[in-house]
Parts: sequence; C-alpha cells; structure tokens
Amino acid sequence: MPVPALLAHDLVHTLGNRRVLDGVSLTASPGHRIGLIGENGSGKSTLLRLLAGVEKPDAGSVDRPAELGFLHQELPYPSAATLTDVLDDALREAREDLARLDRIGGELAATPPDAPAHGELLAAYAEQLEQAQQRDAWDADRRASIVLGGLGLGSVPRRRTLGSLAGGQRSRLALAALLIRQPAALLLDEPTNHLDDGAAEFLQERLCALPGAVVVASHDRAFLDAVCTDLIDLDPSVDGPTRFGGNYTDYQAVKRAERERWQRRFEAEQEELEALRHSAGVTAHRVAHYRPMRDSEKMGYGRRGNRVDHQISRRVRNATRRLEDLQREQVPEPPRPLRFSPPAPARPVAEPDASGSEGLPEIAQDAADGPLVALHGVRVPGRLRLDALDVADDERLLVTGANGSGKSTLLAVLAGRLEPYGRVRRRPGLTVALLTQDTTFERPGRTVRDTYETGVGAERAEVVPLTSLGLMDTRDLDQRVADLSVGQRRRLALALLVARPPALLLLDEPTNHLSPRLCDELEDALGPGPGAVVVASHDRRLRARWQGRELRVHTEPPEGGA
Repeated sequence: MPVPALLAHDLVHTLGNRRVLDGVSLTASPGHRIGLIGENGSGKSTLLRLLAGVEKPDAGSVDRPAELGFLHQELPYPSAATLTDVLDDALREAREDLARLDRIGGELAATPPDAPAHGELLAAYAEQLEQAQQRDAWDADRRASIVLGGLGLGSVPRRRTLGSLAGGQRSRLALAALLIRQPAALLLDEPTNHLDDGAAEFLQERLCALPGAVVVASHDRAFLDAVCTDLIDLDPSVDGPTRFGGNYTDYQAVKRAERERWQRRFEAEQEELEALRHSAGVTAHRVAHYRPMRDSEKMGYGRRGNRVDHQISRRVRNATRRLEDLQREQVPEPPRPLRFSPPAPARPVAEPDASGSEGLPEIAQDAADGPLVALHGVRVPGRLRLDALDVADDERLLVTGANGSGKSTLLAVLAGRLEPYGRVRRRPGLTVALLTQDTTFERPGRTVRDTYETGVGAERAEVVPLTSLGLMDTRDLDQRVADLSVGQRRRLALALLVARPPALLLLDEPTNHLSPRLCDELEDALGPGPGAVVVASHDRRLRARWQGRELRVHTEPPEGGA
C-alpha cells in the first residue's frame, strides 16, 4: 500500500494588502523531511496552514494524504479533557485497525475456502494487515508510553485535565499525540518550543524514523541540521523561494556561495550602469571631427562631419537603450550581514525607550581598573547563587543552566537592575545594555523610525541608518511599534544595541524569534564585536559553536534546603 506524497501547486496567498506567498510549489514525498526557514512574516506558518487545509489559498491547489497531522498551537480538546482522552484519540486508528483485522480474521476463519466470499475476505484481510503493519498498530500502546516519557510527560498522571497543565506541557502533549498517531504526512510549526535538550533530541530521533513526509517550520538550527533532508528558504532572493537539498549545514554552504554570486552580480551591474551613464553623457560625444579642419579636407569635411554625427547619435542611442534596460532589470542589493558599529562616545540617556534593550550608561562603583564587573558571594534567595565572577573588557561569556536556574537573574545583576546579597564592583563610567527575553517599548505608539532615532540619537542614526543594519525593512520604518510582530520588535531592540554598542552587552536568549540566517549573522558579529558580551541561551547550535568561556549557574536553594 503506497504512502501518497503531499503536493502543493503554485500557491498564492494574500494577507491584507501584502502577498505573503506568490506561486509556491512543494512536493513532500514519504521519507523526506522538509524544513521551512525565513524571517517572521515570510509565510512559513501560512504555508503550513494551507498545506493542512486550515486555510484556503487565493490561487493554487494542495493534494494531501487522507492521514495528515498538523501541530496546532492549542490542543483541539476542551479543558476538561484528560490525558487519557487525548491518548485514546491518538491511539484510535491503531486500535480500529486491530479490531477490523480481528473481525475480518474471524469471518475468514468461519468461511470455507471454496466459498465465493473467501477470496474477497482474504484480500480484505491482506489489505488491513498491511495497513496495521504500516501504522505499527501492535506497538501503539508501548509507543505512547515511550513518547510521553521522551517529551517529559511520563510522570504526569493520565487523569490530569488539560486545563490543569502548564502551557508548555499542553504543547508537548499535542506533539506527543501526533507522534503516537504516525500519520502519512506531518506538519509541524516550531515543534522544539518548550522542549529541553533531551526532549528535542528525542523528537529528532522519532521524526527521522517516521516513514511518511514531514514539513516543519523552525528557527532551531540544531534541529534543522539533525532532521531535514531538504530546506525551503522563503526569504527574498533573486529567484524567489528556493529549495535546497540537505540539512542546515549544507544549506549554509550553498547560501554563502549564492550570496557571493548575488553580490558579484550586483557590483558588476552597478559598474556597468556607471559606465553606461558616462558613455551616454560624455564618451559618445568624444569623436575626431571636432579637431581643426586641415586645408586638404575642405571639400569633404562636412560629409565626414555628418557621418560622425550619425555615429554619435547611434552610440548615444545604444548606450541609452542599454542603460534603460539595465536600470529596469538590475538585481537589488543583497541584504547586508549584521555587524556591530564602532562604539560611540558615552552620552546621557534621559529615558530609555525599549525595556528590552535598556541602556544604563555611566554605572559607576568603586573599581577604577580591573574587570568591568566583579561579583563575589552573590546570592538572590530562591533564584541565584554564585561564588565569584569577573567580567573582563573583552569577555565572551556563555551562561547556561536549566530553566529557572538563574540565568536571567544573573544578567539582571550584571546590568545593575537587581541588587543581590554579596559584593558587586563596577568600573567607573561603565556602559551596559541588556536585551531581555520579553521586548517591550515604553512608547509603542511611536514609529520604528522615531524609536530608533530617539534611542541612538539623531547624529548616530544619521551615521548608522537603521536600514543599513539588515534588521528592519524599509517598508516597516513608518509602522507603529505596537503594530510590529514579536520578531520585528526583537530585531528593533537588537538594532538599538548594534548601532550603539555598550562596553558590556548582556543578551538573554538573543536568538529567540530570529530567523536562522539572522542567528548565524548575530553569532558571527558577536565574535569581533566591541566590548564584553555575556549571553544566556538555550540555543543548542549557539552553545555548540561558542568560542568563549562558559558558566553554568544554579538556583539558590530555599532556606533550610540542601
């Protein structure tokens, strides 16, 4: 019984007045695991909804297998439903397969081999047996227990209601239900959200073992590297959305080469444009008949002059025509990779605009030299315990630890937002900025342009235009901050730091809500970036590639605890 492929043909979809998808086609064959990547708003979630049939495209069509699973943001069950209810529904198809197999087997056993119905029953039994084998129906209950344990839900009582579960637990349960079902095609939107390292690695192994097709939208580069056989990049490019064979590492190599070709083509066209402008305006007129007439040329000078005039006209027309064609067809400049600007002189900030990237200039304590910040015997009851930490001028420090271990608390202490027990010494005149996980702005009614200019200062904004950072599109500059997506607000907060970097830059989960491409660029920029950098992150790829020091933090136990 062949497993059908998932096919999409020339999908077009518009949201408001913006065309999100324009002629996107996709073939997801059994055994292929396709990753959708791109910036927020590039159409990843929209494409998944169209593939799932949750929304209809403006044009184009989708051919989908009958057995298709889609990871919804919320479980499609009432809050009073229990884990048992969800598991029973996930196991329903496998149990029905076994029940039908038993029924047909019983009828077949009771039917004589020479009876007319025997052949039909035998064929039906063979078909049902193959379907049960494809679904691994006999192992479904054991599979359910393995999946729940692998996703960190093994200890949750089956009688618990969905309404009593935390948001992360509900998300993991929705994912578990799909893995237990093992549909012919699986559509997943950011499946590693709410997963720790162990659960993410378990998910990777289960997806790689599935016989059907998988289409997944994800920002998790380690996940894309471990799972995907193909990637589709929905970010703008010369040729539109492009499919790449291989995993994320393969995609990176191809994308770098593609960008280099794009850059070379752009530069070559710009050089040709400049030469054509010069030719049409100056060079085409530099012909010999403007030299003084000699006595021997008096009879033919006028005819030769007319002939040269025709040459001038032809050259000018040719140059002008080519110039117009090239101006109409030239490729746009490729997006500039993210880079930190050189530090600017410290300036007073009356009121920071973004709490997610709040600058704290001139934090002075009693240390005139030595490390930027020195912590000794620091303790925040129930949140952080740290014996000692020195942050040097050129520090590259990665802070790791389990959820709730105190990573964000440590960054808040370093930023001066939280006063702990213990000793904290800071260098006089130290400038600090902190990018928090939840990016909010005190004046969300301002436009992106005004927020940036206010945050970095008019002079700095002119030297380092927001559009030069590769973080915000020109079309978004006059949008209100309140109307931006979570990812756009995150990029705006990051832009304020990139344009005016402090002496000590603190980043709390900086790759959250960023596209894989931008995560790569941010990592590359942090290496040579100015000042000291302290990063707290769960990003597995960032942690695996980190070149600096690593500090693992632990929660301060409660009074009387171990």
